[in-house]
Amino acid sequence: MTDPWDGSAGQATRRHQATGHPAPPGMPGPRTREAPGRKAPDREGPDRDRDTDGPGRPGEERPTGGRAAARAASRSRSGGGRARNRSGRRARPVRRRRRVLRAIGISVSLLVLITAGGGWWFYQHLNGNINSLSLTDGTNGDSAGKEKADAFGRTPINILVMGSDGRTSSTDCKLGGGCSETGVQSGQNADVEMVLHVSADRSNATVMSIPRDTVTTVPACKNTQTGKSTTGYTGMINSALAYGPACQVATVHKLTGIPIDHFIQVDFSGVVKMSDAVGGVSVCVSDNVYDTYSHLKLSKGTHTLKGVAALEFVRSRHGFGDGSDLGRTYAQHIFLSAMIRKFKSAGTLTNPTAVYKLADAATKALTVDDGLGSIKKLVGLASDLDKVPAKRMTFTTMQTGADPNDSNRLVVAASAQSLFSTIVNDQSLTTGSGKKSKAATATATASAVPPAEIAVTVENGTGITGRAATIADTLLDKGYSPDTTTGNTPTTASTTTLTYGSDDKSAAQTVAKTLGLSSSHLKKGTDSGLTLVIGTDWSSGTTYPDSKADTTEAVQNAHAQTADDSKSCAPVSTYKTVSVNGVAMTPTQAYAVSTGKKDSDS
Repeated sequence: MTDPWDGSAGQATRRHQATGHPAPPGMPGPRTREAPGRKAPDREGPDRDRDTDGPGRPGEERPTGGRAAARAASRSRSGGGRARNRSGRRARPVRRRRRVLRAIGISVSLLVLITAGGGWWFYQHLNGNINSLSLTDGTNGDSAGKEKADAFGRTPINILVMGSDGRTSSTDCKLGGGCSETGVQSGQNADVEMVLHVSADRSNATVMSIPRDTVTTVPACKNTQTGKSTTGYTGMINSALAYGPACQVATVHKLTGIPIDHFIQVDFSGVVKMSDAVGGVSVCVSDNVYDTYSHLKLSKGTHTLKGVAALEFVRSRHGFGDGSDLGRTYAQHIFLSAMIRKFKSAGTLTNPTAVYKLADAATKALTVDDGLGSIKKLVGLASDLDKVPAKRMTFTTMQTGADPNDSNRLVVAASAQSLFSTIVNDQSLTTGSGKKSKAATATATASAVPPAEIAVTVENGTGITGRAATIADTLLDKGYSPDTTTGNTPTTASTTTLTYGSDDKSAAQTVAKTLGLSSSHLKKGTDSGLTLVIGTDWSSGTTYPDSKADTTEAVQNAHAQTADDSKSCAPVSTYKTVSVNGVAMTPTQAYAVSTGKKDSDS
C-alpha cells in the first residue's frame, strides 16, 4: 500500500504539473516556450502592428510612406519579428511578469511547506494517540493461532473487537456508573466481543458476536501490564479481559478455533467520541423503549444518536429481545451497520474536517495490538475493509443454549461449530445458500494444465497400508502422467498437503480440483514437481472429505443480517425486564409512565 503521507516536495511537484501553476524555486516547472538556442516564432500580426506608427527610436528619422513603410523600417532594424531592445519598453513587462511569477512561486512553496508541516504534525499527533499492546502474552505459545494462505498467497483477516466495561477513569465512571462507592476501578470485562472476519480476496466479511454470558474455559494467562495472572478456570468469557487483551484473544481462539490476527478494544468514552465524530448514527426501535438500567429512552421509530445516547443504545440489554445479552447483540448489529453505511456514504470520508475528527477520536478511543500500532497500519486495515460492499458484510451472533447449571448463563450450542468453520474456511455468509466464496473456489477456476502433463509423487502419511497406491491409481485412471509414483512419509502426517514448486502452481491446482482438495491444502515448496502427502485427515475414499461447513446451517439461529439492511428496527423487549419505582414492567410500559424523563435524543 502506498503511504498517503508523501513528502512536501513530491506533493508540490505533482500539484504544479497537474495544474500548470509555476513551480516553487528548486522544483522543475513546466517546459518554457523557447528552448535554448532556438528562435521564438514570429507572433506579429496585423493587430500587434497597430502601435508601430508612433515615434521611432531617438536619433532616427521616422520612415515615410505610412504605416507599411514604418513596419518595413521596423523589421529592417530588428531583423524581423518582435523588437528585442534590452532597454526598450517591451522588455519591462517581461521582467515585471517574471518578478510576479517568482513571487507567486515563493508563496506557493511556503504554502506547500506549511501544509506539509501541518500534515506531518497531524500524522505524529495521531500516532501519539495510539495505545498498542502485544497480541499474545507469551504464556501459551501460539495462543492466537495462525492463518492459512490460499493458493495465491492471500490470507484472511480476523480481528477480535472488544468493548470494555472498565471504569478506569473518572470519565468512564461518569458514563458507566457504579463508581459511587468504589471510585475509579482497575478491573474490566469484555462486555462486547465480536470476531470480524475479512475474506482473503476481500470480497466479503462476517461479524460474529459472542454473548458475554457464555461460560467457557479461560486458559492460563498473565496481564503484561499489571502482572495479574491465572492458571486457568471455567467462567464467563468476558472475564478474561481482566488478565489483559491477549488473554481475551487466547480465550476466543481456544473456544472457536478461529485464528485471531489483531484486536481492537474500545471503552465507554470511546463510543461517545466515535459517534460524535461521525455526526451521529441513525437507528430504529420497534416500539417505545425505556431501559432504566442503561437509561436509553426513545420513542418508536428512527433516531440519530450521538454521544451518551449512542452509548446507552449499544449498552442496553434490558431494552431489547428477551432482555438478555442476546438482545443487546442484535441492537449492536443495527448500530454498527448504520455506522458502516455512513462511513461509505458520499461526503463522510471526503470532508477533511470530518476525517480529522474521526481519526483523532478513533486513535484516542482505541487500544490495539502491535500489528495495528501505527496510522499507516490502521489506514491499511481501513482500506481492506472499505473494499467489502455493505451488502456482503454479514452480522451474526454465536449460537448458544441455556447453561443447565445456571439460568443466567449460556453455553455454546453444537450448531455454532458450523459458524466457526465457515470463518476458519473463509466461506462467505452473504446469502446463506451454501455457496463458497471466491477465495474458496479459486483453485477450480485458475488451473489450466492438462492432467496428462502432470506427474505426482504420492506419499502415505496415514499409517494405513495402500493409501498412497489408492490415490495414485485414482490419478492414473483420470489421465495423469504414468510417471506418477508412490512412497511413505518418515512419520505420520496429521494434515493432507500438496506441495508444489515455483513453476508448478497451476498443475497443483489441477490436482487439487481432481481430488477435491481446498486451497488451504496447497503449499509452495522449494523443489520442483508435485508431492502429495496423504494425512490422517483423509483415511479413506478417493476424494478429500468436504470440510466446508453448510452455510445454511451456520446461520440458523444466528440472527444473520447484512450491513446494507437499513430497514431493520431493534426489537424492543416484550418481557418485564425493567422496573420503575420498584414495579416490574416492560420497557414500553416504563416509557409510558416516565413522562418526566427526557428522551435520549432530545
